[in-house]
Amino acid sequence: MSVLSTLVGAISDSTSTDSSRPRVGGAVVRQAKLQDAVHIFELVNSLSHDGTLLRRNYAEICENVRDFHIAESEAGVFLGCGALHLYGPHLAEVRSIVVKPEAKGQGAGGRILKALLAEAEEQGVVCVSLFTRIPDFFFHFGFRTADRTALPDKIYKDCQACPRLYACDEVAMVRGPLPRMAVLGPSRLPQPELVKLQTGVISHS
Repeated sequence: MSVLSTLVGAISDSTSTDSSRPRVGGAVVRQAKLQDAVHIFELVNSLSHDGTLLRRNYAEICENVRDFHIAESEAGVFLGCGALHLYGPHLAEVRSIVVKPEAKGQGAGGRILKALLAEAEEQGVVCVSLFTRIPDFFFHFGFRTADRTALPDKIYKDCQACPRLYACDEVAMVRGPLPRMAVLGPSRLPQPELVKLQTGVISHS
């Protein structure tokens, strides 16, 4: 499950994501620190009650805090966060991008996304993926729609445990060439088995 749909209100009001844009109360993006974990935890879980986000416990946030970038105001007020999960050199996934209501119009979501993409490039990742209900926004960042069955690592890590496994309304998107390998589950997963995972029959072979 993606959390990128939560950006729809926060980024649709902003047509610029230039982090150097001078603006009172503008968002600045930086690597998250352990002290930011409580803010990330509270914001992510505030949107878990309706299934928009999967609930995450505080210990999990602390353990993975180095995956996150956060946006904060010029006064240092926490505005939002986003994470880049690395599967390997072949694939990374943008996850948990969410901004607070007061961040509307500041371009915080777009700036977080740009920081995560820069990190993926620094790490030499070939393909960056995400799941979203607002694909139009991500086209502007070089993403294109893809068949989710081409991302077996994502399926094995998250999709099988997702409550919306058989009723997913999100669009898979990728930036870069599709991965030709997987590190979770079988290294080479036949296409028919992936289709079964998506349509309701989970293979245990």
